[in-house]
Amino acid sequence: MLKEILVIDDNPDIRFLICNILEEQNFKVRSAANYDQAVIEINKRLPDLAIIDIKLDKPDKDGIDLLKLISKKNKITPVIMISGHATVQIAIESIRLGAYEFIEKPFSKEKILNYVNRGLESASLKKEKNMIEKNLFHSFELIGKSPAILKVKKIIDKLSTSESRVLISGPTGSGKELVARKIHKNSARSKEPFIIINAALLKEKTYERELFGEEFEDGNISFGALERANRGTLLIDEVSEIPYETQANVLRVLIDQKFKRINGSKDINVNIRLVSSTSKDLNQLVNEKNFREDLYHRLNVMPIELVSLTSRTEDIPLLIEYFKTKLSEINGVQKPDIDIQNDSLYTYNWPGNVRELRNLVERITILSSNDSKQKINKVIDDVLNTSSKFEHNKNILEQSFQSPLKEAREHFEKEYLTTQLKKHHGNISKTADFIGMERSALHRKLKSLGIKGIN
Repeated sequence: MLKEILVIDDNPDIRFLICNILEEQNFKVRSAANYDQAVIEINKRLPDLAIIDIKLDKPDKDGIDLLKLISKKNKITPVIMISGHATVQIAIESIRLGAYEFIEKPFSKEKILNYVNRGLESASLKKEKNMIEKNLFHSFELIGKSPAILKVKKIIDKLSTSESRVLISGPTGSGKELVARKIHKNSARSKEPFIIINAALLKEKTYERELFGEEFEDGNISFGALERANRGTLLIDEVSEIPYETQANVLRVLIDQKFKRINGSKDINVNIRLVSSTSKDLNQLVNEKNFREDLYHRLNVMPIELVSLTSRTEDIPLLIEYFKTKLSEINGVQKPDIDIQNDSLYTYNWPGNVRELRNLVERITILSSNDSKQKINKVIDDVLNTSSKFEHNKNILEQSFQSPLKEAREHFEKEYLTTQLKKHHGNISKTADFIGMERSALHRKLKSLGIKGIN
């Protein structure tokens, strides 16, 4: 299929020149001679790539505004900005706002074609990556035979004929979004949209715009998550992070099934199934007056609780087998020979839960699929030992901030000296030289901190 390019320039000579260059290369070309025409063409259909002159016919609207409009509709669409009299600041600003490239006039035929081909190739790669990730996630199953997972699977089956709101709780990486997708897939709404809004990633001032959408003076509309999820399912991920003031508006939508866009005057009726997820204890937040009790009860009609991976270690072999099969197929490599008897897999704390295990298997699948079981075991041990040390040091730091200065200093000194002794195989003289202390002073310090000989 021919790639479509939209050329926007109020100079007819430049516009026709670019169009002719592109048409000679068998591109499908549309053009716009001014700002209003450009808005009509963009709203009619997004092109595969846009070439936009920065200065157009309107004094208060320019190519940067059109760049913003395209980015709102689809961030992947590459936009090449052109100008004959732009400053360095404008060029930097256009790139910051998402332009693929900035070209100064006059430009050569080779230069414009080079940027167009590279921009289309970049967009194609991004789309392919998004599709692979989307298919990868959609194809994942809820794997496990532990009582906790079997219970969740039964609840999902029972929810297939229900329209109940669901609250999924569990630690980070435990599979909350996967469960929400399975609920949607099994429901009567499965052919309708499944929309996710991650409340933890939004800035405080953008929650209502992301949820309800916004109407602009020029007639453009930014559709919010509620409207995009109409007739389907909306997942509010990390629902605990929605500001207290906004929670009242969310509650009103659940009661009335309608809302107004920001700056809008008419009611928008919606029919959605709401699924929420949280890694925090909402009941505790309610008691602390940080989450509305009435909203909590509206959300928590059907609770589902996911446990940490360390609470269901019997599922680790099944998860490893499943992930290595899936990931080897996606990456076109052979399945790695992972030793499921490796003790590190069961003694490690897995702070990132199933997601962290999947990432480990993916790393091995891509980088070490041809290695022996022994080499792969070493990779696993090295990765998990490094992660354990990081987690340990993080806990030490957090503990130190909660202690008085004297206690925190002693805690740090003990950890530091213990590590240095291990590093120097318990040799007091070498340790003292390395840290810059007298041997006798180090002895006294070790004794005062209760540090005994290091093996």
